Amino acid sequence: MKVFLIAVMTADGMIARSATHLADWSSPEDKKLFVRLTKEAGVMVMGSRTFATIGRALPGRRTIVYTTQPEAITTEGIETTQASPAELIAQLKSEGATGVAICGGSSIYQLFMKSGVIDELYLSIEPLLFGQGVPLFAGELETRLQLLSNEKLNDNTVLLHYAISKA
Repeated sequence: MKVFLIAVMTADGMIARSATHLADWSSPEDKKLFVRLTKEAGVMVMGSRTFATIGRALPGRRTIVYTTQPEAITTEGIETTQASPAELIAQLKSEGATGVAICGGSSIYQLFMKSGVIDELYLSIEPLLFGQGVPLFAGELETRLQLLSNEKLNDNTVLLHYAISKA
């Protein structure tokens, strides 16, 4: 089972201007990439603040939301969890999942990276600078990456695809 992190960020490493900021600034090409990769994975995992910016189940994907208040999320088709990343991935694997896309935000990215369950990263870099905002990761990490590919999504947006070096 492939577990990957997918994010769109500014050239200065921000995934949003604030915790409630919708990623409405990303390119159409990045949005198409997100749909394709998350549908291929079959399962999306995100935090409650990221889910709040979407507000609904996305078609063709199972959506699991990390929250300390599961009763607050009553949207049809949305599952909630408080399991550790390792427990959640083991559960999904036992249920036959073949892929899991970790979709944010910053604290969820941090939680999953620190847990060691991420295999790959897909990072779309948009030609914007926010100067401040929500960084890709919410804390200290020491993770080595191996570049698998880089591709232009359009004239100004680049996709970086990395594997996590497990050594």
